[in-house]
Amino acid sequence: MLAVVPASAQEDDSSALLGWPASPASRAPASSGSDKKSNSKAKSPPSWLDALTVTGFVEAGSTFNFDNPFNKLNWGHLFTDRANQPQFNAGVLTMQRLPDPKARKDFDFGFKIQTMVGSDARYTHFMGELDYAMRDRTQLDILQAFATVHLPWITDNGFDVKIGQFVTLEGAELVDSIFYSHSYIFNFGIPLKQTGVMISSDLASWLFVHASVMSGDSASLGWPGDNNSAASFQAGLRIKAFDDRLTILGTTHIGPEDPMQLDPLGVGWPNIPYECACDPNRALSYSNDVTLTWKATDRLTLSTDINYIRDDGWNALSVTGLSEGALRRLADIYGFDAKLIPRRPRGVNGYGVAQYVSYKIDDVLQLNGRVEFWRDHSNFFVGAYPGYFDYTNIEHGFYTPSAIFQPEGRGTSYLGITAGLTITPEIPKGLPITGLSLRPELRYDASLTGAAPFFGASGYRRSTGMFAMDVIVPFALK
Repeated sequence: MLAVVPASAQEDDSSALLGWPASPASRAPASSGSDKKSNSKAKSPPSWLDALTVTGFVEAGSTFNFDNPFNKLNWGHLFTDRANQPQFNAGVLTMQRLPDPKARKDFDFGFKIQTMVGSDARYTHFMGELDYAMRDRTQLDILQAFATVHLPWITDNGFDVKIGQFVTLEGAELVDSIFYSHSYIFNFGIPLKQTGVMISSDLASWLFVHASVMSGDSASLGWPGDNNSAASFQAGLRIKAFDDRLTILGTTHIGPEDPMQLDPLGVGWPNIPYECACDPNRALSYSNDVTLTWKATDRLTLSTDINYIRDDGWNALSVTGLSEGALRRLADIYGFDAKLIPRRPRGVNGYGVAQYVSYKIDDVLQLNGRVEFWRDHSNFFVGAYPGYFDYTNIEHGFYTPSAIFQPEGRGTSYLGITAGLTITPEIPKGLPITGLSLRPELRYDASLTGAAPFFGASGYRRSTGMFAMDVIVPFALK
């Protein structure tokens, strides 16, 4: 599967954040009915703690940019943003005891705690939690920490309540990604994590629904964990059809996400939403994503990811009708303060589509492809973050002159083409590790407009290419 969402909120989603491949154990075939009967006779019912697991994995990789960027950065990347140098992406440890997804008629409860150390943590922090703890590319993060309960009420299968911090259920690359590098949609078009309450239910064998109320995208609670004072909402559904060969996942995220600590002068003065030209507690952000996955054969899988994102703030226009640039030029000529002229936001938009294909040759080798078009209509979303805390500073609304963006008010259309392999060799028994995954890939990116956003050896380019590969080693402690 290219896009797999847990059939219920209680299934093991330990890989459901950055598209890390599921461990071999999670792919093991289910026991037959006769096996279950014999096991039930031979064994007593397991205790609550028997379902507790402690697992993890380590991931490292590197990208080899053929253009040898002068600043060692891959434009349009987050988790694979460092060019021509190795990265320790993640070391993840997960302790969980989740309710039994098969016992839908019984009350059950559980929890999950998932922590990480690695360079990926720069882009996965909950605000206000360990986001400035390590002054290094390698950082600490709490990926998930929640309590969950299954209540056998209202519907035939009951419903699940999750309280705490957990990953979103949006996008095609959240679970079992087939590539090391991520799409523009994953990096810039969807939220990652949330703090709040989620209610979900399997209303039928083919229909799963969920709804959440949260503090915001990657926000925790209170200052400095929440960059404004407004709540956000997320909801979605998953439909299965044609004997589960077709899966349709649709999710929407709505709520104010703009920070309040906006600072046009870089002097640290709080609560000046000048650049946003909006009330950060009222300007809504929208992230909408639909993923269709078609398992054409036992070996061939096709998936389409459709994305639209918008923020009602930013892209300001003076009440005079002049653009920001024109107004500033007049201010320089005639000597008045352009900031005294009232402004209104026009909003910013991003949208695109990514098409995936994978063909499983055997249990070891799988061929993968991805073609993506994504439009950053006002050059607001796609950026590069050379500093250790640049991305976090932007989320908080702090002055971040080292962050790199394309010229405001213009748009850039991106084309990304990726081809690669997923290699999962069989691991001898008796080892402390439970699997091994290698994901080599070739990737080509280009600007379809006149922009030249990609970094080269001596300047900027309209296209770029790279070879990338990572290695993932999962393990189980209990």
